[in-house]
Amino acid sequence: MMSTRALGLGSPLRKTLFSQRTALNQSLVRTTLAKRAVQTESLPPSASNKILNQQRLLRPSSPHFTIYQPQLTWIASIANRATGGALSALLYGFSIAYLVAPGTFDSVHVVEFVAGLPDAVKYAGKALLAAPFMFHSLNGVRHLAWDMTKFMSIKGVYQTGYAVLAGSAIGTIALVLM
Repeated sequence: MMSTRALGLGSPLRKTLFSQRTALNQSLVRTTLAKRAVQTESLPPSASNKILNQQRLLRPSSPHFTIYQPQLTWIASIANRATGGALSALLYGFSIAYLVAPGTFDSVHVVEFVAGLPDAVKYAGKALLAAPFMFHSLNGVRHLAWDMTKFMSIKGVYQTGYAVLAGSAIGTIALVLM
């Protein structure tokens, strides 16, 4: 080997030796894998659906409530979706009711009905409408700020989350007392 190194042939010889060993090892692996018996069987589509459904039942829900500690971010996300859905259902419900019975749900009748309610019911009703409206509106502004890549750090996300909660409480009280 000393003479091959002196002549500068050590590296090409090693490459040749190793490349032959690699080729031999690759062919050995191929023949071994080719001889390995693999049993396959065709399944009807109903069987594959059954297997997939069984696997889905074993998956945890996301976020996995039993593992993760409740965080402001995912609680606010769930609340934002719930308030948006509730406000939409209220708007569409009242709109459909107005289309079905315009004489009953016009402004005059609604104002007369609300005027006849006790004050406690009026304030409770205002709070039930104002709280989701304020939260959803302020959280929407928060999301717009995120779209402009503002407050994207962990600290900023939590600061804006607490600001939305505080603003929602103050705004709800202001709307109820109007």
